[in-house]
Amino acid sequence: MAPGLEPTYREVMQGTPHPALRPYVSAYVGYHQIGGLPEVHHGIASPSATLIVAFDAPLDVSWPHRPESRGRFWTLAAGMHTTAALIRTHQRQHGIQLQLTPLGCRRLLGVPAGALARQFVAHEDVPLGLADDVHARLQEASTWRERFAILDRALLTAWRRSPDGDAHPAATESWRFLESTRGLMSIEHVARETGWSRRHLTQRFVAEYGLAPKEAARLFRFQRARHLSRRGLPLVRVADVAGYADQAHLTREWRAFAGQPPTRTRAEEMSFVPDPPPNKLPREAALAVRDPPRGR
Repeated sequence: MAPGLEPTYREVMQGTPHPALRPYVSAYVGYHQIGGLPEVHHGIASPSATLIVAFDAPLDVSWPHRPESRGRFWTLAAGMHTTAALIRTHQRQHGIQLQLTPLGCRRLLGVPAGALARQFVAHEDVPLGLADDVHARLQEASTWRERFAILDRALLTAWRRSPDGDAHPAATESWRFLESTRGLMSIEHVARETGWSRRHLTQRFVAEYGLAPKEAARLFRFQRARHLSRRGLPLVRVADVAGYADQAHLTREWRAFAGQPPTRTRAEEMSFVPDPPPNKLPREAALAVRDPPRGR
């Protein structure tokens, strides 16, 4: 960023949801940035859905090469996807991001993850979830700790009121196989474990999650690669540990899911909001603060 154009204020806060919510929500991330150049950040693909509540100004997002997909949202639900979303900052970003598990989509939003896949959905179009006044209460709160507590209460209420309607046990089990092996179990092996044919597994898996099993496996491998990269491992070592054929294979997958090569992704993450490691956060942790606004 050019001299004199750095943000005048930047803050990222991470919080862990209430214990009862952790099967459904892996993390809360609050963010606030003022100033700097207008930029485009990349919403990187991952094996989780996203719920974002924006303050001050609506979120401006689109899919690459699809200008008709661009929209502005105060509260946005987005399912799993295999390309990076484009997020325009307009010199200001302020809000909270929640990472939802597939089970969280069912229990907190009232729909399977597949109903949200590869699209942006205005929250008012989702049957359940946050009550109408939650957005206002989040925006009026004076601290991140208070905002996280508001989310806890709202999501616990949604969870208690949600109807019983889980995914087919075999679909759930197939997801767990891929998650627990970080995408390294073959789809043939997953199909044998569920007792379904590969074709039937794919049909049921897509209906529930919006992705084919092979796509989900790729996302789990990529998630593992990002985690290893953050730990400082060289990319050649990351590729080996995460199950890629070589570094070139990893780089191709990284470009597909992140919209840019690994080095640019890391620079962008360090300049603003990194995705937190699931279930590895303190209750509230400040990552970066500079020149906070008066009276905040």
